[in-house]
Amino acid sequence: MTTATSLAALPATTALILIDVQRGFGHPSHWGPARNNLDAEAKCGRLLQAFRTAGRTIFHIKHTSLDPKSPLHPSHEGCEYCPEVTPLASEPVLTKTVNSAFITTDLEQRLRKAGMTHLVIAGLTTDHCVSTTTRMAGNLGFSTILVEDACATFAKTGPTGVKHSAEDIHEIHITSLNNEFATVVTLDRALGTAGDVCQGLGAGLKGETSDVADRIAKHKADCTAIRGVELELVPI
Repeated sequence: MTTATSLAALPATTALILIDVQRGFGHPSHWGPARNNLDAEAKCGRLLQAFRTAGRTIFHIKHTSLDPKSPLHPSHEGCEYCPEVTPLASEPVLTKTVNSAFITTDLEQRLRKAGMTHLVIAGLTTDHCVSTTTRMAGNLGFSTILVEDACATFAKTGPTGVKHSAEDIHEIHITSLNNEFATVVTLDRALGTAGDVCQGLGAGLKGETSDVADRIAKHKADCTAIRGVELELVPI
């Protein structure tokens, strides 16, 4: 975790990890009936541009599903990146086949070699690859920030038939991650948009934003209500 939450306040040893911002998550039926944060991809694009402007380290993560029916299978157009986050030739693209960006890739080795100590994470989906990568980043000792409104997930039905909205699943997962594996912030806090992003990229604000803190407090009771219940997972 880290107390500095805007890009300008973070050390030069901070890397952006953009996870699975791929066209396949726009599939009309594969992932479920509804998702939250419909502008997550656009916000990932804003975050990416801020890191480029600041000359910071960037890693793109791409999921290549082993399931031929998945929109993220490399034989499908859905495996390609969304236009908002198309990597530059100079930006590394690491492909994975499981939920963690640290498994089946050399991400950790690259980060260590580059001297990175802090990570800013965003992408899809909140409860699968974003959560798994964030947890592992924290366990590996990286000071991690999760930009929650640049993430999204889908509604799911639990094993007992209880339906969970995408909003609730998202909130419960960021609640579990916050202050344990990462510091959870909004994009505005990450960019420090009280000032010009291109001229300062932040005002060194610290701590949780009030809206995220209030939402996390509200959903702590929800976490208790579903404790021990595993949600139905859609293979990616």
